[in-house]
Amino acid sequence: MIRSLYSGVSGMRSNQIRMDVIGNNIANVNTTGFKTSRVNFQEMFSQNIRGNSISNIGINSVNPSQIGLGQAVSSIDSFFAQGAMQVTGRTLDMAVDGNGFFMLQDAQSGQNYYTRDGAFYLNTNGDLVNSAGLYVLDSSGNAINLGTDISALRIDKNGKVYVNGSETEAAIIGIGIVTNPEGLLRAGNNLYVVPDNTPNPGEPMAEGRGVLLSGNLEMSNVDLTNEFANMIVTQRAYQASARVITTSDQMLQELVDLKR
Repeated sequence: MIRSLYSGVSGMRSNQIRMDVIGNNIANVNTTGFKTSRVNFQEMFSQNIRGNSISNIGINSVNPSQIGLGQAVSSIDSFFAQGAMQVTGRTLDMAVDGNGFFMLQDAQSGQNYYTRDGAFYLNTNGDLVNSAGLYVLDSSGNAINLGTDISALRIDKNGKVYVNGSETEAAIIGIGIVTNPEGLLRAGNNLYVVPDNTPNPGEPMAEGRGVLLSGNLEMSNVDLTNEFANMIVTQRAYQASARVITTSDQMLQELVDLKR
């Protein structure tokens, strides 16, 4: 009965974490470029009540007897499926259709970031930045400066930026490729951090990189139907684990009452 109490506690703790992840997914259903997360469970170690034994002639073998001690969270993964495109008509709103991330850099710390949020702006110096003022990097890994005298902008699917009707590109929007995107660390503000802080710049449509779509933003890939279904399952699993604790407590009470 003591084992069942702790098994119930582990079930409640794990399902609470899953509910936290589901709540975060639902809260970010309208967040640009957001990628949904999921929780994976694993069983905890088991206590051996009796070991196994196998006779030399293959008969009279004894199977092991084990009691599981609950569950634990094995991983929380990010699901990097493509989100739907929303047409904005704004030139500096960009989206990557396919693999890759926009690359940003904090000029003060030198920290590089990856993001799928392509809502960019021009600051007073003509630098291309995101809403937090981080510099957008080009295909060579350098900050993009388009100048201050701009009357017209055009960006094609190859990421080439044309200013004031010129036929010569002023810059090429860089796209970074990550071999294992699930290994990226979330840094908040729709940003991801590469563990070694090394950018991997390149041109759109090169070496497996996606197409750059100007005038579009990638929406969240959260599936509300799936999230609500997971919420119901998680709630019931939490209630079942709580019932295990309640029932085990009642059984312990019956045991204590034997003394009366």
